[in-house]
Amino acid sequence: MKTFRKEKSGAGTRERFRACGLILLAITMTGVAAPRQARAQSAESGDEGAARLSVGGGGSGFVLGYGSRKMLAGTTWVDGDTIRRLGVEGEGRWLEFHQTANVHAETYLGGLRYHLNYGRTQPYVKALAGFGNFNFPYGYATGRYFIAAGGGGLDYRINRRWMARADFEYQNWPQFTYGSMNAFGATIGLRFRIF
Repeated sequence: MKTFRKEKSGAGTRERFRACGLILLAITMTGVAAPRQARAQSAESGDEGAARLSVGGGGSGFVLGYGSRKMLAGTTWVDGDTIRRLGVEGEGRWLEFHQTANVHAETYLGGLRYHLNYGRTQPYVKALAGFGNFNFPYGYATGRYFIAAGGGGLDYRINRRWMARADFEYQNWPQFTYGSMNAFGATIGLRFRIF
C-alpha cells in the first residue's frame, strides 16, 4: 500500500510540473507574440482609460483528482478588463453532472487576467484563487478547501457585444483531506460585454 501512495504522489508532482510548464509556455508565447506599437502614438481620447465589464457562461469538462472522476459542469464568469491588458476575473463552476457515488464539487475563484487583442481574437492567461466545496461519496461528509488555479484561453469576437470563449484551467487543492488534489479541464461558452 505504501508503494502505491508513493507512485501516486510522484505522478501528481509530475502532473503539477507539467501543468506549470504549460502555463509558463502560454505566458511566454503571449509576450513574444505581442504586437510592437509605436512609442509616440497616443491613445484615442475615446478609449483612454476605458474599462470593460463582461459576463459569460458555458459548459465545462473536468477531471477531479479524487479517483480521476470525469465530470461536467456549468460555469459562469465576470471579467473586468482595461484596454491596458490587465483585468480581473471571477468565476463559479458547479461540477454536478456525470457524478458517481454522489461525489461533486463547486468552485468559486477570483484573480488577475492578462489579455492581448489581435483583430477578432483575444488570447489571455489568468491566475486565480478561492475555495471549493467538495461532497464525499454517498454524502458521508463535505468539506471546504482553498484552491489555487492557473490557466488561459482565447476569446473570439462574434460582433460588438458577443464573444465565443475556449478556456483551460488547472487547479490545485493543497489542503484537501487526503493530501493535495488536482483538477483540470476545459470550458467553452459565450461572453457578453455589458459596457
